[in-house]
Amino acid sequence: MTTSSRSREPYLLAALLGGAGVLHIVRPSLFRSMVPAPLPRKHELVLVSGAVEIAAAALLLHPSSRRAGGAVALGLFAGVWPANLQMTVDAVRGPRPRWYVAATIARLPLQIPLLRVSARLARSQAPSGVRVRSRR
Repeated sequence: MTTSSRSREPYLLAALLGGAGVLHIVRPSLFRSMVPAPLPRKHELVLVSGAVEIAAAALLLHPSSRRAGGAVALGLFAGVWPANLQMTVDAVRGPRPRWYVAATIARLPLQIPLLRVSARLARSQAPSGVRVRSRR
């Protein structure tokens, strides 16, 4: 990956997370069935995950908070992996169109680049000239 495409990563990831977060809040019904069966309060979990996605997106936009945004995004992607797996299991077991089943299966490995980019951003340093306050 080139330097210029890496410099766009936080903004692309922020756009993805921000859009998904808004969708979780505006249309939570689209996501409730993805929450694994043993988990309670599905509606609330969908709303919280949407809020966390929006927060991660906001953190990714500024260099001084980008590491935190990467860490939040990494935790979020790892945390929602079970929901995506549940969605795939439900698609395979249920009467779903083939394209839908294929899309849910393909989605699982496509999350790996999102995890990798999030991890890279979580480890990144702020660019020179950007002050990051340290805790004392």
